[in-house]
Amino acid sequence: MRSFLKPVAGLSCLFALATAGCSTGSDGTSDAAPGPPGRSSSSPSASASEEASSGTSYAPYVSASDSSDNDAAGSPGTYNLAFVISDGSGCTAKWNGTEAIDDSAVTSRISALTDSGATVRVSFGGASGKELASTCDSASALAKAYGEALDEAGSSQADFDIEGDELTDSASVALRSKAIALLQADRSDLEVSFTLPVMPSGLDDDGIALLESANTYDVQVSTVNLMTMNYGESYTGDMGSYAITSAKAAQAQLRNVFGTSDETAWKGMALTSMIGTNDVDNETFTLSDAAQVREFAEEKGIAWVSMWATFRDQQCEDGTDTDDALTNCSGVSQSSGAFAEAFSG
Repeated sequence: MRSFLKPVAGLSCLFALATAGCSTGSDGTSDAAPGPPGRSSSSPSASASEEASSGTSYAPYVSASDSSDNDAAGSPGTYNLAFVISDGSGCTAKWNGTEAIDDSAVTSRISALTDSGATVRVSFGGASGKELASTCDSASALAKAYGEALDEAGSSQADFDIEGDELTDSASVALRSKAIALLQADRSDLEVSFTLPVMPSGLDDDGIALLESANTYDVQVSTVNLMTMNYGESYTGDMGSYAITSAKAAQAQLRNVFGTSDETAWKGMALTSMIGTNDVDNETFTLSDAAQVREFAEEKGIAWVSMWATFRDQQCEDGTDTDDALTNCSGVSQSSGAFAEAFSG
């Protein structure tokens, strides 16, 4: 049985969504006056307060370099910009490993996305390439690389999409936690989310270990975003129901890891689905699944729902290969932007 970390002195100092400003050191000391269990005496950040008061928001993943006609469908409150990774071997942050973080085309794209008042969240990692924690040689260098990418995007929201080999590499997991803690020490308004794979049984041991690492190094986590997709060939049922089952299992784990309440654990969760035909056989996420997930998220007070990705939110032309996550269509019968409308409620 895994041993979970417990909150220090009755305080849950992660999940900044509900406890922003609480900073408990690994030696058990705190720079905040003790408050009621599970709460901080400091006020939540403005964006966290707005999100909590407005209910479940819609925050799709978008390409940082290429626009889609469906980007604005559903009126997103936040866009997740995919992805910042290493240039291949060093500690230089690049969009998709190829475009400089100050690339003028990306900068113009971000400006267009935020013209409506939406914010952007920089997503580090993803399924391809090398996440910066595996190529930077120190926590300070890694924090600098993360910070430069956030500054170029004009963002105070960082998402860390950790999967595959990156999730099982304990050294890079620890280095990342140290770097994020350094970054938050310099940026009190930085909101951090971790995007992790999930199964109907919940997060796996590696996902739990990553969150425990964040706990160890006093990272304040606003949200744990569950990738409700790619369950494997043994799962052939309803994808909406699988997403809900996965969320329920993970919520119990989050309560244990962060020593928090039912309500706070739900508010500290996000759900991301791969719309349409997934890149695993027998998995198709439909428009009715999206509506089902949205209804569940609102019922539980989940922070945000998302999808991979806006450029897939349209019907495919005949002959298109639909089981590739990078295909620019969903593989199901739909009108353009229909998944965004379903997810946004």
